[in-house]
Amino acid sequence: MGETQTYNLYTGKLLAEGAEMPTAAQLGLEPPRFCGQCGRRMVVQVDPVGWWAQCSRHGRVNSGALGYPDQDRR
Repeated sequence: MGETQTYNLYTGKLLAEGAEMPTAAQLGLEPPRFCGQCGRRMVVQVDPVGWWAQCSRHGRVNSGALGYPDQDRR
């Protein structure tokens, strides 16, 4: 997610509000559900080798882009 993150990826709340990160997300088991730039709900696809999430305004990000196992073979 190339731009500055303003919203929590897992709750959609502003980072300034101090939203907690779910335990599964801390362990890297949960894909982001909200866009970090605009807070909109994203379309998320999970498969056995990772996940991708797409914001209607800011495009797609995959697990490889956030430091999880690489998903660029699609």
